[in-house]
Amino acid sequence: MKKIIILFSILLSFSCNSNSKKKAPENENTFIEKQFPKLEPNRYNVAFLIMDGTYNTELTAPYDIFQHTIFRKNIKAMNVFTVANTDAPITTFEGLRILPDFNYVSDVLPKIDILVVPSAEHHLDTDLDDKAMIDFVKKVDKEATFMTSHCDGAFVLAEAGVLNNKVSTTFPSDIDKMRERYPNLDIRKDVLFVHDGKYITSAGGAKSFEAALYLCEYLYGKDIAISLAGGLVIDWSLKEVPHIVVE
Repeated sequence: MKKIIILFSILLSFSCNSNSKKKAPENENTFIEKQFPKLEPNRYNVAFLIMDGTYNTELTAPYDIFQHTIFRKNIKAMNVFTVANTDAPITTFEGLRILPDFNYVSDVLPKIDILVVPSAEHHLDTDLDDKAMIDFVKKVDKEATFMTSHCDGAFVLAEAGVLNNKVSTTFPSDIDKMRERYPNLDIRKDVLFVHDGKYITSAGGAKSFEAALYLCEYLYGKDIAISLAGGLVIDWSLKEVPHIVVE
């Protein structure tokens, strides 16, 4: 009988210990290690600068085009990822919630070859007072191969001073506002995108696809660009797109 009682006590103790190990702490999620995206070597690193109020189309249009390069053979494809000033989810203007891949304030970021600045709700006002963001853009500009913007993302590039002595464009109805704020810049109307040196600025909206496809044609050639466009059921012919390339 004594042996039975001892054995029962051991089993009971084991059961209690097992249950205590299975019980998750109330703040378990607080200690989950941040997972960074896997960036394949020998690719262009393409960062998308996002924040609350980012517009879906100016983000997703170039994101889709660039991400699809991984499905094309014999090219230097693109690693695409998002960067923000927070680890918390950001909410786009249309209400889409996105968890940023990197926090440019606190994380060690990979070298960024191409920076994409989609438009956001406050790119004409309060976002331009965000010194940390503007400094981040200036820092990336020192090493990036291309700096691109869609719609009012051009205001961010202009505020960072990287469009000085360059030709650029922005969302059609905001061109006059951009000219007023940055009177020394050469800002063009009646074009969907402008390529001047390492800078590509676009009118944005659904035409963000065109600017992204142009960059792919510039990097990979016409056939790859047509293939990428076809994969998204887009008719692509550069000569039919109003644009400026500054030689």
